[in-house]
Amino acid sequence: MHSTIHHEKSGATASSLRLVLALIALLWVLSDIGFYFLLPALGQAASYNENPIGTSLYYVFWVGIAVITFWPQYARWQRVSRWRMFGNRLTSIAVWSFAFIAAMAFLAYLPKLPQIDLQGVTLREGFTLPELPLANGWYFLPKSVEILFQQLLVVALVLAMAAEGIRVGKIALYCGLLFGGTHLLLAFGDVPVGYVIRFAFLAGLFGLTIPYLILRVPNGFAYSYAIHWGYYAATVMMARIVGPEAVLTIIKSLFDLS
Repeated sequence: MHSTIHHEKSGATASSLRLVLALIALLWVLSDIGFYFLLPALGQAASYNENPIGTSLYYVFWVGIAVITFWPQYARWQRVSRWRMFGNRLTSIAVWSFAFIAAMAFLAYLPKLPQIDLQGVTLREGFTLPELPLANGWYFLPKSVEILFQQLLVVALVLAMAAEGIRVGKIALYCGLLFGGTHLLLAFGDVPVGYVIRFAFLAGLFGLTIPYLILRVPNGFAYSYAIHWGYYAATVMMARIVGPEAVLTIIKSLFDLS
């Protein structure tokens, strides 16, 4: 009798976890499809640089959907993690304030970086130059909201698996696969294959660290979000600091532009 009850409980647990995984994948795929196809159908440019307000509102919608959908998982956060939620509020405020100041400093410095000049550059037919190297300050408004949406999805996965007693190392492997695999959806944006592979690989590596930050590090969500945001800022800075001509040469060599 006891064995039957335990078996039924294990089956229900596995089914619940599969449902969470399916919902995470569904929301991520639908949000990307909506960005690339729904926004243009509504007369909105699918662009962070050209349509920052519309794109921000779009991802605010998805943030709300994620919070509502995975609220049961977020409610377990304190129970499954090793640290008390905002146990030291002064430290939490200091961490978040430092991240905010760093972001504002970057945005203030961004206009002073060299611009990438595309005049005289012929791009292969069907090629779309990625927005990130050309990012202006407005780019980071929708990007900040999109990053929050992605972080919420990965956190839901981490908490759902942790609540079922799955080891953090195994959770890290799943997060790496999820975070890396979903970035392959960048291919919908008609960007080069090399660009998609690079983002998917680095996202997969970053995904491996998220469970440790969420479950074992005080204020880990803030660190996870800051690292995620900082990657995009660092990419823009490296592209601009290396120099416009050098960046275009690198892009042309990597993506075989003629």
